[in-house]
Amino acid sequence: MFGRKMFGEMRRAEINVGLSKAKLSQAMLEILIQLPMGTTNLKETIVDNMGLLGHMSATRDINEAWNQTRKNAAREYPEKFVLDDRGILHWNDGSTKVLDKTISTANFQKLNDLADIENCSVNKLISKLIKSYEKGEA
Repeated sequence: MFGRKMFGEMRRAEINVGLSKAKLSQAMLEILIQLPMGTTNLKETIVDNMGLLGHMSATRDINEAWNQTRKNAAREYPEKFVLDDRGILHWNDGSTKVLDKTISTANFQKLNDLADIENCSVNKLISKLIKSYEKGEA
């Protein structure tokens, strides 16, 4: 019946659903909270479940709505979702506790200076510090 090619041709002909990104984001959020725990490929699953609305919306509109949906899901449903520092939405299975998301500017500068002295990245420096701490505790 209708394939992705047909929907693409309809969008190129400027036949669109005329739905705002906020409404699209709200529709995505409503589908997201109904998905079973552990569902993978959240964005693709949601777009597939949106039916004609998902197929007729422009990719840029879907991407912008998804960015907003991720933030809203993590803010409104923290018991179900966690948004990591890279902006990836994860299911909150209780295994990860977010204790402190921020680091002060002064401490960040000290870490960078120390990493520069040690001639390594900040990430590698923190890994060394954690290993050193674990050896001292064990």
